[in-house]
Amino acid sequence: MIQPGGYIRDILDKPIGEKVTAHGWVKTKTEFPAHYFVKLNDGSCFDELQLVVKKGSVSDDVLAKITTGACLVASGTIVESGGKGQRIDLAVESLDLLGAANPEEYYLQKKRVSLEHLRDIAHFRPRTNTLGAVFRVRNAMAYAVHRFFQERGFLYVHSPIITTSDAEGAGNMFQVTTLPLEKLPKGEIDYTQDFFGKRAHLTVSGQLQAEVFALSYSNVYTFGPTFRAENSNTARHLAEFWMIEPEMAFCDLDGNRKLAEEFLKYIISAVVKECRRDLEFFQQFYDKELLKTLDNVVSNEFQHVTYTEAVERIMKSGKKWEYAVEWGSDLQSEHERYLCEEVFRKPVVVTDYPKQIKAFYMRENEDGKTVRAMDILAPRIGEIVGGSQREERYDVLVRKVEEQCRIHGTSPDAYKWYLELRKFGGAPHAGFGLGFERILMYVTGMTNIRDVIPFPRTPGNAEF
Repeated sequence: MIQPGGYIRDILDKPIGEKVTAHGWVKTKTEFPAHYFVKLNDGSCFDELQLVVKKGSVSDDVLAKITTGACLVASGTIVESGGKGQRIDLAVESLDLLGAANPEEYYLQKKRVSLEHLRDIAHFRPRTNTLGAVFRVRNAMAYAVHRFFQERGFLYVHSPIITTSDAEGAGNMFQVTTLPLEKLPKGEIDYTQDFFGKRAHLTVSGQLQAEVFALSYSNVYTFGPTFRAENSNTARHLAEFWMIEPEMAFCDLDGNRKLAEEFLKYIISAVVKECRRDLEFFQQFYDKELLKTLDNVVSNEFQHVTYTEAVERIMKSGKKWEYAVEWGSDLQSEHERYLCEEVFRKPVVVTDYPKQIKAFYMRENEDGKTVRAMDILAPRIGEIVGGSQREERYDVLVRKVEEQCRIHGTSPDAYKWYLELRKFGGAPHAGFGLGFERILMYVTGMTNIRDVIPFPRTPGNAEF
């Protein structure tokens, strides 16, 4: 086990003359007349530790096996480096080969491997510079998510992965069953014979269950995997992804908007501070404007417009759109990016959407046409956060649930518990959802959502 201070990220900061032991995987080996330079990385940071191995100090058999991908443990003394771009080297005094990597067979040997091909060898993706940087950013951001909410007194709730309700009303859910699929009866299926005694699915959202806890603990959040069975094989869709969903009692739409803005700035600032070297790599190879884009989010107050105002600006733009927009239609990515990148040149919060394009649980406004919903739009990506003030009025929610069930052919009984939250001690409350992979794409500059999750699940693909 590597002890504190023994990671390469720590060794790179140690003083000249100190004795250290480093573990890791070989990135490159370069031969010179009197010695070898071996670049070693253990995943703890972007930069490698350069080992200086004198010829004759290690057997020729071991040296021959020190190839890209091999695993080593090396001990020695930190010395001043004579090379550019690095402060120190490790003058090796002892070296052990822990695991060889046959250069004739190892996937990452010498040649550059495309991101597309790496998805087919997901077990080695983390060893590449790009995916290594992605997953360090993912780790830092996940920690920042918890830190943000814990510092503000939120309770972390593990919402269920298996559920019998559909928060979105979309119906695109993975079904969970133990019924023998090869022997299913023709016609209607008797789900009382299934494992849970009723039809069950993988969750599309932890929001409804988070509302249960918010109406007991005031401020809560969920952060876990969610699932959509949409046959969308695009760079922006996954079948399995992670969602961050806070829920706050005694909170209205304005309070919800302010918390979401504060949250985005907090987690982006944390990554910029803690993963600067990784972000510089992304800026060099993937998005030349990355750090400027992130600073634009952190340093600016978000613009606030209503949906009606947003539609008016889009319609008066004089631009030709792929998707025509009118009041009552949903905003597309091209419209959202126009507002962020050309009109306001910073993140935009759009509120008060038409009720027919939003979910049943959103609180109706007094005009009877709109709901207290919000989307936060960010330059370069469009929608990044979606949320609303929830409908807390029992009689109004009963009507909306009945409409929802009539449209989708479901039973209102599934929402009895949800209605009772309003019937017994209900309170105004609000919340929002942020797709974790969506924000990771934003802060890394990666353009395919498959490249910011360890094991992407998409139509026709479930590696391991």
